[in-house]
Amino acid sequence: MGATREIYWNTGHGAVVVMYLVALVAVGAMALGFRRRRDIWRRGKPLDRVDHPLRRLSRLLADTLSQSKVARVPEGGVPHSIFFWAFLLLFAGTLLVMAQVDLLTPLFNVNLLSGDFYRLYSLTLDLAGLLALVALGVLAARRFVIRPPGLERTPGDAAVHLLLLAILVTGFIVEGFRMAATELRDNPGLALWSPVGYLFAELFAAMSDQAQRAAHRALWLAHMLLALGFIAIIPWTKLRHIATTSGNSFFEPNKPKGTLPPVDLDDESAERFGASAVGDLFWKDLFDADACTKCGRCQERCPAWLTGKPLSPMKVIADIGDVAEKENGKPLIEAVSRDALWSCTTCGACEEICPASIEHVGKIIEMRRSLVLMAGEFPGDEARRACDAIEINGNPFGLARSSRGDWAKGLPVSVADGKSETEILYFTGCYASFDPRNRKVAESFIKICAAAGVTVAVLGKAERCCGEPARKLGNEYLYRMVAESNIAAICASGARRIVTACPHCFNTLARDYRELGLDLPVEHHSTFIRRLVGEGRLKLNPAAFSATYHDSCYLARYRDIAEAPRVVLEAAGGRLAEMEWAGSEGFCCGAGGGRILAEERMGTPIVDERLRMARKTGASTLVAACPFCLSMFEDGLKRSDAHQSLKAFDLAEVVVRSLENP
Repeated sequence: MGATREIYWNTGHGAVVVMYLVALVAVGAMALGFRRRRDIWRRGKPLDRVDHPLRRLSRLLADTLSQSKVARVPEGGVPHSIFFWAFLLLFAGTLLVMAQVDLLTPLFNVNLLSGDFYRLYSLTLDLAGLLALVALGVLAARRFVIRPPGLERTPGDAAVHLLLLAILVTGFIVEGFRMAATELRDNPGLALWSPVGYLFAELFAAMSDQAQRAAHRALWLAHMLLALGFIAIIPWTKLRHIATTSGNSFFEPNKPKGTLPPVDLDDESAERFGASAVGDLFWKDLFDADACTKCGRCQERCPAWLTGKPLSPMKVIADIGDVAEKENGKPLIEAVSRDALWSCTTCGACEEICPASIEHVGKIIEMRRSLVLMAGEFPGDEARRACDAIEINGNPFGLARSSRGDWAKGLPVSVADGKSETEILYFTGCYASFDPRNRKVAESFIKICAAAGVTVAVLGKAERCCGEPARKLGNEYLYRMVAESNIAAICASGARRIVTACPHCFNTLARDYRELGLDLPVEHHSTFIRRLVGEGRLKLNPAAFSATYHDSCYLARYRDIAEAPRVVLEAAGGRLAEMEWAGSEGFCCGAGGGRILAEERMGTPIVDERLRMARKTGASTLVAACPFCLSMFEDGLKRSDAHQSLKAFDLAEVVVRSLENP
């Protein structure tokens, strides 16, 4: 006997025919199941997610085959990835057998499964099956023995694990009976190329030929039914994520992170704005519910959940899917709960860590839009008053608009008049304009510009709140009003480049305002200062100090700006000690999502958890690059009396201190 084997040995022609008939039934059941899921997805509004199909397809293949998003969290992710790759090899091996029997042999009289290729084929599939068993065991132990918080443990999960185990084990047993009756006695050298099957074959070697054949035939049938049953139940169980999670890589938005769907406030035919029912969401929002694997990663990274708030991003997605599937008339917002919706800081940590590319934040904003625009609800009276103040005075503090530029008196900065040219327009923001602590940041930035020979103009009283906090609360109307006012003022100023020290202003002006017609380069002060240092325009005199840097969610996670502020900090003499969660995986300060305008009434303050991480580094200086973060840190430090050992500063203040060093 050469290096090959008889395909479908001992099964008989009738059994093979039955296999193909059952396969047709299994595929039909799978198609029917996905058709049912499709009908559920269609309950959402239309949304174009098929533009640039080649880019989307390449992303799907890259994400799926590399398993990079899954393996990003080693616990659970690595064994899941190993299981995926192993099962993919086993499936490919099955397809190769079908191709050999149905195409290569009858049409071309070619036996691909022979010689060295067959030896490699046998070894690869045996090792893949073994790896799949080991990975499945690790995953089962993690889910049912170690039981990390947030990871579901349902009877359905146990059934799926047992089904996969049965498929793998019966596959090896079937191989063992075949090898015991053929290779073990006739070609033992070839048997060694199937090491796991060889071990099983040794167990059955003492059985009679008749017993081996009978057992093989029965278990082959059982293995076939289990494998095809697995295919049939995919869309009817949580296993559908095999298709939908990969599909989500295809349907990911091609727009920048955090881009919100527009609202046509001028549509007089619109009966309501935002999402109060499943039909108000997009089809992709409902598809996300099927793509969710309920792995719990989003919950594990959610600052609201970790500090005792009633928000689990995973549960939000599950609640949406539950309402969409049952069609029981239960109001969407009631199912999710108002407290959960208002607890979100829109930090994006859930989306950043999600292996299924689920978009949590947009759904929450859509439901907030319904609460604010249609019902006039806010997370608290203080948030309502802040929005009223923005509408009337252009700032959430309710201070006179005419005093917005008072911070700049005596500094080398001009008010833009559309005639005099300056190198940059500094969009100050509400906190740097009115809050005494953050005014020091604005003053520091102007001193930096002066030292580098950069001419600066501001809008003065023509500037209004950028509108981002109001928009993230769901008040699209107020956002649009202040945005259009700011865009008109910026266009009239003759500005050629905008710089701001606020990541929220930065994101809004650079991305959201562009949708409304503003087409100017916008830069955050951290990258601007780094460029000045790199070009030699800004000379620093570093003096060593210990520091830890806090990444603003809207800078590091939304805009991938994490290196620049660290480079500047080190150039100023900072010896960096990183917090446990940093960069794109940083921990929120608690002020995003409009929460800067609302009191934090539930759980413990999010900023307290971040300050705990900062103190753990042992650094004496906590550096931020966001006025919201700085304000939250100052309040948290005062409340905990930790300001004696830890001081909070903005990056610009640290740089100015370096300029003033002898």
